[in-house]
Amino acid sequence: MTWEIYFVFGLLGLSIYSFIHERISPDLTALTVLGILVFVSMITGVNTLPSLEATLGVFAHPAPITIAGMFIVSTALEKTGVIKGITKYLGKLSQLSYKRFLFVMILGVAAASAFVNNTPVVIVLMPVILTLAKSMNIASSKLLIPLSYASILGGTCTLIGTSTNLLASGILTQSGYEPIGMFELASIGLPLVFVGTIFLVLFGNRLLPHRETLTAILSENERKEFITEVFVRPNSDFIGSNANDSGLAKHRSIRLIEIIRRGVVMKGKLEEIELREGDRLLLACRPTQTNGNGNGNGNGNGIANAFQLPEEFENSLSIISSNEGLVIEGIVAPQAQFIGKTLEEINFRQQFRMVLVAIHRKGVNLRDSLNEVRLQEGDTLLLMGSIDAVENLEFSDQIIILDRIHKEKKPPSRFKQSISILTILGIVLLASFHVIPIVAAVIFGVSVLLISRCLEPSEAYQSVHWPILSIIFGMLALGQAMTSTGASNLIAEGIANCVFTFAPIALQPIILLAVVYLITSAFTEFLSNNAAVALMIPIAISLAINLGLDPRPFVIATCIASSASFATPIGYQTNTYVYGAGGYRFTDFTKIGLPLNIICFVVATIFIPMIWEF
Repeated sequence: MTWEIYFVFGLLGLSIYSFIHERISPDLTALTVLGILVFVSMITGVNTLPSLEATLGVFAHPAPITIAGMFIVSTALEKTGVIKGITKYLGKLSQLSYKRFLFVMILGVAAASAFVNNTPVVIVLMPVILTLAKSMNIASSKLLIPLSYASILGGTCTLIGTSTNLLASGILTQSGYEPIGMFELASIGLPLVFVGTIFLVLFGNRLLPHRETLTAILSENERKEFITEVFVRPNSDFIGSNANDSGLAKHRSIRLIEIIRRGVVMKGKLEEIELREGDRLLLACRPTQTNGNGNGNGNGNGIANAFQLPEEFENSLSIISSNEGLVIEGIVAPQAQFIGKTLEEINFRQQFRMVLVAIHRKGVNLRDSLNEVRLQEGDTLLLMGSIDAVENLEFSDQIIILDRIHKEKKPPSRFKQSISILTILGIVLLASFHVIPIVAAVIFGVSVLLISRCLEPSEAYQSVHWPILSIIFGMLALGQAMTSTGASNLIAEGIANCVFTFAPIALQPIILLAVVYLITSAFTEFLSNNAAVALMIPIAISLAINLGLDPRPFVIATCIASSASFATPIGYQTNTYVYGAGGYRFTDFTKIGLPLNIICFVVATIFIPMIWEF
């Protein structure tokens, strides 16, 4: 092996390690890989490595451009209220039994996800499903995993159903083969939707856990707290002591949220900060301290009528304001502008008038040093705020409230809805009948949506998932380097030799197909699905060429394996969203997702060779 192959293998190993351990974000890992490839190719000038022009050529690849356009189209369908139509229909089905409702929900979500990016479908439907679960007296955990799985299964049916299909088609085209047709994948996608639906309907109730979200467990009374602002009185016993010494931090009905001194929010451990005269304290107080007889602290402004401090604190603290508040759960939206920033950097409490109590991220509850935590897409937030603040948050695109159906700022325009539907229909028809390439159809569709004001330009830019595109660009460059240096051929030969040692000649192509599927599936469960496709398709194509076989069935297997990710909550973006929202544990996905992975593997291995001959 040449040093270039060793170099590419080392870069591949470091990439996989970084993706799994997430010391840095996946998109930063991919961009670092791209930067290293550019730097090494410039310094060494080795012919086997892609040139600078070839490496930077990934930015002209049609697949990422198409994917970015489909993000915009999906957002337009969401903004104009098209996806909301599904929610209205599901709301009418709350009288059905669990299995019948599950059956209809899975088919409806799968149908929508075949043409719309599945992330907005799941985000829009989550609050609806949570509300319906309460009305049907069903644990939300019995519905949210099926919601995510249905969106994944639907994405396997069409070329535009998921970004991995578009990426696979783009790589296949650049390798000199025909692109994947708009409905070509339906031949395997529809059987997967069928068996997946049957499995979830028959075994979902048994395999899915019975858990509720944190706020669903709380009673209506427990979800209400008073957000009370007080100040430290002159000659108060609190002066010179901290919240622990004064007993404030230990009181079971009061929680210290903030200490404000001369207009500045104090940092550090609040319970250990020495209090001074005039310090303003923000408290969360349980409703057991309400005072219905109007005997407050006697400040004369009527504010204290809503809340009365315990007797031991009345001489030390004086109420400035007190408002009834609610505890709610929300999820950081994909386009949230504060992703990657801390609460202090975005001035969270002043911006949203809400207090962040806890963060649930990938099965871990974060409660300490919240001001230092950088918020990530998909984080589940436990928030507390006044009723007015909650109502204002319902109109925000930054946080999706889980226990309330998202309200529209204004009624959707029927004209804009029609334009959005006609646009996606036009893209499908133009690409299906090969009138123009899909990238051209998508670009034209985006221009129609912007000109018709179905989406503002700023909203279009925000709707693009730039981290996903960064991963695609970086992994395309790495895949290109693997091909040019011969690393892909070497891996393909290794896989083939392992199979040839034990498999009969007649079964070798099918077994190789199964191996490619399993490797891609394993990558997808722990890496990005787009990274798995970008890395595996060059290997799959090399494997087929070396054996004199048609690469198409191997590419199709890679497409399906990269989408059919059910066994972990981190393998697919929609799984990550429902992970925190449903109160799930990591093993909950494995318990029901691993059997579904095996079912999809068996179906794909049987059907793909029948439809796409070797």
